[in-house]
Amino acid sequence: MRRVHRSLWERFNYVAVYACKACDTEDRLPRAHQLHRGKVARCPKCGTYRLSRLKERDHIDAMQTGVLNMMELLAGGKLFHCRYCRLQFRDRRRLQSEVLAGEAPRTAAANPTGKMLE
Repeated sequence: MRRVHRSLWERFNYVAVYACKACDTEDRLPRAHQLHRGKVARCPKCGTYRLSRLKERDHIDAMQTGVLNMMELLAGGKLFHCRYCRLQFRDRRRLQSEVLAGEAPRTAAANPTGKMLE
C-alpha cells in the first residue's frame, strides 16, 4: 500500500488515502466526523459496528465528551458501549443488528407463500 495525494475535499473527509500497488484499489481512512453519518450507530473512536446498548451509565468505563455527544443527548440519543475501546457515547441511530433484523421480516411479508415469483 502506498499513500495517495488527496484533493481538498478528500483532506476534509479522510485522514489518509492508500492505493494498492498490485491492483490499484483505494482504501480510505475516514475522519471522526464521518462516523456520525449513516443509518446505524458506530463507535466514534474506532468506527466498529459491534456495539451494545446500556440502560444507564457505567462509571468505570470512559464517557465521550464534546459537542456532538451533547447534541445526541438533546436529540434523544440512547447510551451505547463499544466492546473494543470501552467507550460510552450517545447516539440517536439504531444498532446494525436491529436494522438487519428489521429488513428480513419485510421481505418475507412481501411474499407470504414462500414461492418464487416470476
